Amino acid sequence: MAHKVIVFGEMLWDCLPSGAKPGGAPMNVALNLHQLGIDTRLISAIGNDENGKKLLSYYKSFGISEELIQINPDHATSQVLVDSSDPENIKYTILPDVAWDYITIKEDAKTAVGSSEAFVFGTLGVRNKTSLQTLLELLHQANLKVFDANLRPPFYDFEIIETLLGFTDILKINEDELEIFADYFNTDPEPKSLCQFLDKNFPIDIICITLGSKGALIYQNGSIFHHKGYKIQVKDTIGAGDAFLSGFIWSLLEKKSPEQILDFACKIGAYMATQEGGAPKYKRSDIEKIT
Repeated sequence: MAHKVIVFGEMLWDCLPSGAKPGGAPMNVALNLHQLGIDTRLISAIGNDENGKKLLSYYKSFGISEELIQINPDHATSQVLVDSSDPENIKYTILPDVAWDYITIKEDAKTAVGSSEAFVFGTLGVRNKTSLQTLLELLHQANLKVFDANLRPPFYDFEIIETLLGFTDILKINEDELEIFADYFNTDPEPKSLCQFLDKNFPIDIICITLGSKGALIYQNGSIFHHKGYKIQVKDTIGAGDAFLSGFIWSLLEKKSPEQILDFACKIGAYMATQEGGAPKYKRSDIEKIT
């Protein structure tokens, strides 16, 4: 039987100089998990507009269920302006007051979360109090809770982050977020110090820190496991962290070792960086070409 994962948050259009591409970290994670063979559902919202219809059509083209995606008649489908002039340092302008800011609580979503093995969420999707309240209700139904920080200034609040950390089993942050977390919690800006603090003060079992071209690490039970990553020719880094997280979750549910989890997550993240946009279609054999 396939593993079951529910993902919560934004779905949108990344407006690149070359044209608009489907994206949003939660949608990217959901589509990657689906392509890895996991029974995945996304809880999100789009507008009742042409952009929403096209985005939903793209999402459904993967053969993934859209049953938990809400249609909001009062707010537009999300768009993000992307500056990709530096492929390794993508910058985003996220337009406000869009459909996924107003995700409401539904009984089918609560049931789906309660029956899933893992529930994935982040910070951007709860910048509005409506979606935040929905997420908090869903977290009470969840089993394994995976927090992908995905900080997008100015759309995060550490009071909310501390609340979410109180629910978190697995935390994933990147090297920039490591410094932001360390500054807020007043720890040394290096992985072991921050991880020890978080381990002591929150119910987190595993902390994963992605390090860009330097790979990634896992902190678990006081031990640190590191993978140096894969050397590739970067096309753009949009969605690379989302692909990494998807590979991480798949490997974890398959009960792989920390070393195996990191290897596969780094491999799929590297593959995504060789592609344009955050949610392309691919085959498992494409990932295995990364060596």
